Amino acid sequence: MSTSNTPSNDDLIGGTSGDSAIKDPEDWVTGDEAMTGAQRSYLETLAREAGQTLPADLTKAEASEHIERLQAETGRGAPD
Repeated sequence: MSTSNTPSNDDLIGGTSGDSAIKDPEDWVTGDEAMTGAQRSYLETLAREAGQTLPADLTKAEASEHIERLQAETGRGAPD
C-alpha cells in the first residue's frame, strides 16, 4: 500500500480556496465583541507609526477595519 505525501485540503490553510472564508467584518458573528489583545497591540503600533490616535473601546470588527486602513497608510501588511 502506498501513501501520498500530498496533504489533503483539511491539512492546508490559505491557497486559492482559502479566499472563500474571508468575511466582511460587518458580517462577523463576534464582530461586536471587544477587540482582542493582539488587535489592540498591533493597532497601537500602526497608529503610532501613522501618527494617529484611536479609541480604546473598539469592537473586533472596528479594529479589523482600522488595521486594514492603517496597514495601507503605513505600508505594513501583505500587499493586495
